Amino acid sequence: MDKGRFSLLQLDPGEIYFEDFSVVFIPADTTKRTYDSKKQDGRLKMCSKSLLFDPKDISKPILKIQLKECTVIEQWKGSSKFIDSDNVLAVNTKEYIEMFESNLISPYTYKGSANFLFILKYGKIINCLPQICQLHRASSLPAGEQIDMIATIVHSRQARVSFDQLWLDLYEKVVLETQADKVTPLVVNPGRILLSTKRLYFQPYNNVEPYPVIKINLNNMQRIVKRRFLLRHIGLEIYSNENSLIPHIYVSFSSQKQRDHFYDKLMEQSELKLSEITPSVMTLQWQNGVISNFEYLMYINSLGDRTINDLTQYPVFPWVISNYYSEKLDLNDSNNYRDLSKPVGALNSSRLEKLIDRYQEMPEPKFLYGSHYSTPGFVLFYLARLYPHYVLCLQSGRFDHPDRMFNSMCDVYKNCLNNMSDFKELIPEFYDISLEGKFLVNHMGINFGHRHNGLKVGDVEIPPWSTGAKDLVHKLRDALESDFVSENLHNWIDLIFGYKQQGEEAKKANNVFYYLCYEGNVDLDSITDLNQRHALEVQIMEFGQIPKQVFNVPHPKRKTKTILFKEPCGIRCGVSQEEKWGNLYNVDLYISFSSHKYIVSSIFISKDQNNIISVGHDSKLKVFSIEYKRQIRSANVGNMPLSSCIQLPDINVLVVGSWDNQIVLYDLDYGKVTESVFAHEDAITCMSWGIKSNLLVSGSGDCTVKVWKGLNTNGVIKPIQCLHKQIDHNSQVNCLVFDQGNNYLAVGTEDGEVYIWETVEFTLFKKYQFGSSIKCMDYSPDSTKLALGGKDKIFQIIDTTTGMAVFRKMLNSSILSLKWKEYLLVLGCEDGNLFIWNMVEVKILYELKAHEGAVTCVDIAEDKSFICSGGEDHIVKVWHPK
Repeated sequence: MDKGRFSLLQLDPGEIYFEDFSVVFIPADTTKRTYDSKKQDGRLKMCSKSLLFDPKDISKPILKIQLKECTVIEQWKGSSKFIDSDNVLAVNTKEYIEMFESNLISPYTYKGSANFLFILKYGKIINCLPQICQLHRASSLPAGEQIDMIATIVHSRQARVSFDQLWLDLYEKVVLETQADKVTPLVVNPGRILLSTKRLYFQPYNNVEPYPVIKINLNNMQRIVKRRFLLRHIGLEIYSNENSLIPHIYVSFSSQKQRDHFYDKLMEQSELKLSEITPSVMTLQWQNGVISNFEYLMYINSLGDRTINDLTQYPVFPWVISNYYSEKLDLNDSNNYRDLSKPVGALNSSRLEKLIDRYQEMPEPKFLYGSHYSTPGFVLFYLARLYPHYVLCLQSGRFDHPDRMFNSMCDVYKNCLNNMSDFKELIPEFYDISLEGKFLVNHMGINFGHRHNGLKVGDVEIPPWSTGAKDLVHKLRDALESDFVSENLHNWIDLIFGYKQQGEEAKKANNVFYYLCYEGNVDLDSITDLNQRHALEVQIMEFGQIPKQVFNVPHPKRKTKTILFKEPCGIRCGVSQEEKWGNLYNVDLYISFSSHKYIVSSIFISKDQNNIISVGHDSKLKVFSIEYKRQIRSANVGNMPLSSCIQLPDINVLVVGSWDNQIVLYDLDYGKVTESVFAHEDAITCMSWGIKSNLLVSGSGDCTVKVWKGLNTNGVIKPIQCLHKQIDHNSQVNCLVFDQGNNYLAVGTEDGEVYIWETVEFTLFKKYQFGSSIKCMDYSPDSTKLALGGKDKIFQIIDTTTGMAVFRKMLNSSILSLKWKEYLLVLGCEDGNLFIWNMVEVKILYELKAHEGAVTCVDIAEDKSFICSGGEDHIVKVWHPK
């Protein structure tokens, strides 16, 4: 059926379209002589707040009759020689609206009183008149009560309709069917949503959608996100892959309980193949340069309940350029950028002083900014040329005054800097090069009017340094991806989505908005007065909403250059080692050594990559030749289990930690123990060597870390001369490691504490508490992150400055060992599994069953051509990529 020009955007925002009827429309004063010229064939749309007539002749205007303006709605009881029917609807109104005459997009025309007749061609007036009259009665109620009554009518109509299961395939099984609304900007369209074992279906109650039923295969779904819609947690947004005709759908339910039940059932389906990328993975990928600033901001907006399907929660992007007047734009000059550590309202210090003065004199609840940075009005301010229908819908059929429209980038930015009530940020379209800046161009030739200077509103005036709309967006995108923005974007994220969004930190950052902007400050469901609740909803919708808080601690910084870690090809490899591991489809066991009698506790690969050195609980130190694939040295070092082993640089001396509280020095050249010292009051559990600081650190069950100096000169350890510092902790020290510059020492303990000590005076820099025992740790190549594994089975990476867990993944077993070298990270678990990770893309390259029993220690060759592992099964193994 031809749907004509009708669109749900011709209704009031949120208004419901029920059904339509084929009619002949005539003004009530039509005579027999004028009947043929005045009659119009078309369709009469019955909606929750209006009747709308869509004529077949597109040169005629669409007529909208608001029910609240109607004085009479009844079955026509008159008589006429040219109307041979009693199936006629009579409508008398004080006002009506004409839209899109001659099929042109233009402001609506408001007309005075009129009387209309609609002759139903096929439908019966006795079937439609009671429903129209019921809606007419609702229109006379106060706004809150009207909404409640309409909701009751909608629910009653929906309850009488079931999903047409003829759309299902033969072997599909229905999992759940319920009522839901499809949400698009300014529009809510009710229908039935059905979940089967294969697909999700949405069947609208009306006939306005392009498809009678929307179908999305479960195996095409990539992300499923719970959303807050109209201040209530009732929304669900589904994103699909490129194989789906429907890229995404946003639906809302009647309650949070109903939404959560549907979500739980959907997540149980075996056909789902959702993306496994988590927020922590996205943060690490962003830090490593795998994804762009634009992609990361879109993702964070999604986490903060911002979506392009909801103008009240549209994605928000920052102003990044501050220069809109120069002939040329140098993106390497920091003076051309906005200060991303401040909200827009604080960019102008003199204006901020005035705002603070007003704030201090204000009664509670206080706020700095009486206007928000993102509202439906601001979004459409920017997009009026691209989506004029949205503007007409939101602004009751009117465009904004020509002088108040988005006419100039430079003028808008100046206004945001100086106006006492303008603090708006930007939207993604300013940086989305795929749209080519079309929203800046009046490509439809719409008459928006003339400005006070006599100029007609046309395209947006762009800065002198840009050659056109497309070029402008490309330059803005280049600025967004610049080093300056990459170095500072985390500050803006803290303001909008992070820990400076609210509370004391927001006050310190001059980032305080009106209290109704913040989620949870008003419980709308607890307000029983319908009109009071509606008034609050309108106020919040018009003022804007703060995004859902995504981060509670300072967001980590991004690296300014993409880390690829590509190495030149070796003689044997033909391709770089990263390419070998990156194209991994298998891992080969190259060598296996079974010389230890008990657990292998520590292992490392010599700098020349010719040998592997291990120690174990059998008190043995072993040296294995990789080239000859055999053991070349075995030494008995004491009578107790050995826990750790490292090699001193420049001299062929090994330092071994023992459970008998001793540090032992073993000379490889002479094949003998040259020195031993009782270093702790309990077993030595771990050791680390600072290559740049020339410091040895040892950890123990006696809850201390001891720092030793001077060992590299003569391979002698004397407590009186060499003991540099003792650092006390609250429980057994399980692991410790220097950062790459030896500026910090990280320590993990049995009770889950992580200490970071600066290494000049060994004063405490940071301390973090985790859920259970920390068993292993290692720094990232740039020392900005620390990887942790432990008894709780959680592999996590924390930002060493902020303490934020930028990545967390639960494994199936406790993590006992890990090593991080450039892009590769290797994890060894208690269940014998070995995980090989690419830490640039933050993904598992390979998982294998490496040992029978726990993987107790791991190491990575300097050129990353192989890895080695030691296990509870007494075996040392060497692995090659294939």
